[in-house]
Amino acid sequence: MRSKAKGPLGTSVVLLAAAMLAGCSSQQAGGPVWTAGPDTTPTAGSGRNTASPAPSGASATPAATPPGTRGQATAAAWKTYSDPAKTVSFELPQDWIAQSLVPDEGTLPGALKVEVKKPDGTFVAALRTGLPPSSADCPDGSRRPYTVISSLPVEVSAVGGEGTIPPRMVFRVIQGYKYFGSYGITNVVGGADNQACELRNIVRGPAGKGDWSFGDVVSLKAFAPEEKVAPAKAFDTLGQAAEYVRQSPEFANVQRMLMSLEIKN
Repeated sequence: MRSKAKGPLGTSVVLLAAAMLAGCSSQQAGGPVWTAGPDTTPTAGSGRNTASPAPSGASATPAATPPGTRGQATAAAWKTYSDPAKTVSFELPQDWIAQSLVPDEGTLPGALKVEVKKPDGTFVAALRTGLPPSSADCPDGSRRPYTVISSLPVEVSAVGGEGTIPPRMVFRVIQGYKYFGSYGITNVVGGADNQACELRNIVRGPAGKGDWSFGDVVSLKAFAPEEKVAPAKAFDTLGQAAEYVRQSPEFANVQRMLMSLEIKN
């Protein structure tokens, strides 16, 4: 299998209106759409399971973002990482560091793990291949509202596995005592009605090869106050999360890196 993940760094739209639209679950067809999940505030008698209220003082609906306003990659020079067997490759800023590590326990034979860090050692993302297929129960009472802040189609040929949506490079936020955000490539929808127990940054692989993940975390959840959040992000409002996507040079550089991925099997 040869998987090639590339996409433009051009125009993008973050549509974060008062009545927020459906996220990845409604993006199974069509071109690039940058959306947000629905408003998590229930109406009287709606019976909707909101799981947890918005954090105190937080704005549940950030201001709409005009088309074409998004941070641009700022790295002046880029390089290409490739593993010794030439099975994976991706671009990254010249001063970032890509390091091959021992794959996580339980991965399939031939699995790879590559971590990317900034020069000061700050973790940026990890590429993991050979992940065993997994699923977890998600009782209704444990589900949390989530929002798709950005979603960009990714060209992936011959994925081999059965995803629930076409592959996309996403930044999604799940609601807890804060809004927890994560970026990665996925072809698996978060959950029905924009509620989920976890958001998985994985792409389903062919039988016997396992899934793969390229992002900051493999799985994003609503963290408890005593839990470590990093490398996922935490925001006080959805507006802050939208600003990170729209204006952060870090996110723009990460997006270019993730979407340059090539995998050969």
